[in-house]
Amino acid sequence: MAKLIAKTPQEKRALARLLDNIGYEVMPFKGAVSKVIANVPTEVPLTITATGGKGLDPTLNATIELTEKGYIVAPHIPARLVAGPEELDQIATRLETAGVSRIFVVAGDAEQPAGVFNDAFDLLKALKARGHLFSNIGIGGYPEGHALLPVEKINKAVHDKAPFADRILTQICFSSDTLLTWGSRLKAEGVGLPIFVGMPGPVRRQKLMRISAGLGLGQSANFLKKQQNLLWRFFSPSGYTPTRLVRGLVQDLAKYDTTITGLHIFTFNDLARAEAWRRDLIAQAELPLTRPSAPSDSSVRSASGGNKHSYS
Repeated sequence: MAKLIAKTPQEKRALARLLDNIGYEVMPFKGAVSKVIANVPTEVPLTITATGGKGLDPTLNATIELTEKGYIVAPHIPARLVAGPEELDQIATRLETAGVSRIFVVAGDAEQPAGVFNDAFDLLKALKARGHLFSNIGIGGYPEGHALLPVEKINKAVHDKAPFADRILTQICFSSDTLLTWGSRLKAEGVGLPIFVGMPGPVRRQKLMRISAGLGLGQSANFLKKQQNLLWRFFSPSGYTPTRLVRGLVQDLAKYDTTITGLHIFTFNDLARAEAWRRDLIAQAELPLTRPSAPSDSSVRSASGGNKHSYS
């Protein structure tokens, strides 16, 4: 068993809440769908990433295949990879026809946009104008800012996007204090969406480097640039364990007025280790191993004070 995280009844309740709203991020590499099916129960929601080098087809294909297997899946839709409203309509139609209920909209890493969408806000506005059947739209959050954008622009972006969204998934952050303070500030500023804390799972160092190598030269450079803090953590003498961050959250969550609701685990496709770690935390929280089902989108919003948005 991993290091004890929840030591008091209050901490066990906080841990149980986070585990009730945990999801895995998966990269659509060859064999990824089979790994999910072999290791991850269908009650764990998934997001499927997208990379500029491979386009959106691998993401959409994996999303639809896993949806057909009974998983709740949200594909990443990077705005800068979508040429315009016509292609957006094609993507949305394909996902809606397959019964996909969630998407995650980001700007994307492409240096030049493929068309008229420069950022996530542009695409979200176009999607609302089109109308859609998605019950849950996720947007990104940056508790520690963004290496390429000023803080003021990042703060404005989350406020602009929030009315079009149903949840916030944060980029990787290693500080519970930073996450809790940032989450409290957002709520105080009127952003009441549920927040899912982005953090790496118990991935091996070698796995992380193989992922980078498998992306190709240009995409690998982008990956390493974005994950330099993660790499530093992994190769420091003390190493990295995901339990430290979770411990900080369950200790202090009750002290902050925030909508932090769950965990968004960057698995880097090390799914067997991620699932073993999740089951260990379930045991610590004294929860039944098999949860009844993934929480509905409306129940997550209600529990964390978010607003349900309807789209025409």
